[in-house]
Amino acid sequence: MTRIAVIDGQGGGIGTTIIRRIKEAYGERAEVWALGTNAIATAQMMTSGANRGATGEHAICHCVQQADVIVGPISILVSHAMMGELTPSMVQAIGAARAPKLLLPLTQEPVSVVGTLREPLPHLVDRLVTEYLSAHIPPEDSPR
Repeated sequence: MTRIAVIDGQGGGIGTTIIRRIKEAYGERAEVWALGTNAIATAQMMTSGANRGATGEHAICHCVQQADVIVGPISILVSHAMMGELTPSMVQAIGAARAPKLLLPLTQEPVSVVGTLREPLPHLVDRLVTEYLSAHIPPEDSPR
């Protein structure tokens, strides 16, 4: 089973949308971990169907090392993003994790990703799940 770490902060809205769509597309073939920078974000992501959840700097730094794939907004790689919720230690742990990082070009920080198209969150999440994440999750009929 593929372990997917979904990281979000503030109200957890982006992570909630991502987790719902992953669970719709892959069901129990994906084990989704909701990793929130705060308790509200984690709680919101848990209500969307995550298998497990953890909150805060230590939990994120520990759990990303065990993930097969890391998913979230691009701001998870920017120190002090999300109104200061992303600590330098979190960013370092996420960046150093061996897992592939599938990042949505969404941020409130003064960062622009050149070459990306501005699309609504649901469109970005659909592309994430169908075009990028599918390469990391085995088909339904494969042996487990």
